[in-house]
Amino acid sequence: MAVSDNSGIVSPDDPGAERPTFLRLLAMLAVGGCVVFAVSVLIADFVVPNHDWVADTISDLGAGRYEFIVDIGIYAYSCALIACAVGASHSHMGGRGWSFGIFGLIFMGLIVFLVGARNEYGDGDNEGVVIHSQLVWALGLLFAAVPWAMSYGAEACSVTLKWIFRGVAILWVPLAPAFMLVVPDTWDGIYERGLGLLTFIFVCAMAWLLVGRAAAVEAARDG
Repeated sequence: MAVSDNSGIVSPDDPGAERPTFLRLLAMLAVGGCVVFAVSVLIADFVVPNHDWVADTISDLGAGRYEFIVDIGIYAYSCALIACAVGASHSHMGGRGWSFGIFGLIFMGLIVFLVGARNEYGDGDNEGVVIHSQLVWALGLLFAAVPWAMSYGAEACSVTLKWIFRGVAILWVPLAPAFMLVVPDTWDGIYERGLGLLTFIFVCAMAWLLVGRAAAVEAARDG
């Protein structure tokens, strides 16, 4: 049973300090951010004139008159990554890999936000300091490292989650650089969307982990 004083505040040294409702809300934010991003891209695919979703990237949708549509999705996805970081911190599964993953998720959320805020893509903008490519490469490196690093902690919740995390990392390592280096321009739009789906799998798996952890905390308290 959790140890608390009359104020209802639980000691941070007690496992009962974890709040199941809080974890579930963060999981909803994580999944919701993915959904909003996906919907915003789909809407922009139809609204933006002369857009070819097979050949043109999501970045192309983020520039011009209708840039706000995709920007909303980008910011929502940034919130999803931050929600995962907060949830992982609230329910720390132990080990340096998990701690690294928390910081990695924070940085990924910030990078995604900057990608949307800088608007240095799709319109040939080259004024000031252009860092879009650097941000994309940093994001790519983190998405390769974070799922694998956190897979060790995920195993404490579910072996399935462990292998989902590792599967994302294993697929990401060869596929993400290929997008930047070898995929032809005629296919990079659909290829980028496939990479985005891979990141969604990781974020939704993190949400699944948070929901599972919430249930485990409630079971421990009832026990």
